[in-house]
Amino acid sequence: MPNLRAIETFIKALEGGSIASAARHLGITPAAASQNIARLERELGSRLLTRTTRSLALTEAGQVYLARVGPVLRQLELAQSDVSQLCGVPQGRLRISCMSAFGRRVLAPLMPEFIAAHPQVQVELLMVDRQVDPLREDVDVGIRYRDALEPGMVVRRIASVPRVLVASPGYLAAHGRPATADDLPGHACLLYRRETDGRFMRWPFLRDGENGGTERVEPALRVAAVANDIDTLAEMAVHGGGIAWVGRFVADPLVRAGRLEVLEPAAGGPGGLRFGRESLEFFACFRDRQAVPAKVRVLVDFLALRLRSHPSLQPDDGPDTGPDTGADVVADAQ
Repeated sequence: MPNLRAIETFIKALEGGSIASAARHLGITPAAASQNIARLERELGSRLLTRTTRSLALTEAGQVYLARVGPVLRQLELAQSDVSQLCGVPQGRLRISCMSAFGRRVLAPLMPEFIAAHPQVQVELLMVDRQVDPLREDVDVGIRYRDALEPGMVVRRIASVPRVLVASPGYLAAHGRPATADDLPGHACLLYRRETDGRFMRWPFLRDGENGGTERVEPALRVAAVANDIDTLAEMAVHGGGIAWVGRFVADPLVRAGRLEVLEPAAGGPGGLRFGRESLEFFACFRDRQAVPAKVRVLVDFLALRLRSHPSLQPDDGPDTGPDTGADVVADAQ
């Protein structure tokens, strides 16, 4: 019978896109990982992978073999996780991907408490604003905001982040404070560009329409600068670059330090603009509703509990259900 470690190396190499990735995941050297796969191929008497300098490709035999052993390995991993949960000891590496600013300012400060409570879990944080492929990059749980969700994801909402308009005292002294939302397009605006799709994160201007309705409008803004990192925009605002729209977890420390001021532009006259108060919802995303490992369960429950009392966030208003019972599948990424 082929060695289970060799099968695991074969599957992890495919998931990560390289033998080196499999080696990192398994905690062995690339040479040892390559030897494991070569040994598996010798035992099967067939080539499973075609290797190039940049990628791996399955042979026909490899496709047949993967279809058979892939589900088996997954079930073995889940069995280990379930047994660990029965023993009350979540364990193993827990790789978390997260939007950079949220990770630095909200997630990272909470991790020492989580690690102390679960010493057999090894946390690895991947802080990026680009789209992460959880299979290829071997991510156990991702923290994403709503606009970054994809169809078919299994998610649980963990927090909502109020967003505020901010500018430095120096900028306001030089350029004036916008009294109404209609004044904002005349100011230097600092916009966030999403790496996921290259689009700007639009500011939520609203206008009262006929018959008491409300419509969302996007007036032309004077864009002074664009960045793909919220902390960068906040620093530009601190140094007088203009007005930025950021989450309270970014703004609050800078406001307390006197480096930024929160703007509260009122609505204009009849038919005028007002600035909508939209929150940025954050979700924990994982691979399979029916097969959530113990280490993922305890992390998501921990975050849902701790973020409920975070001074810069609003907790999820829904029932406090764990990811195995309270998760939703995203039907349409918005």
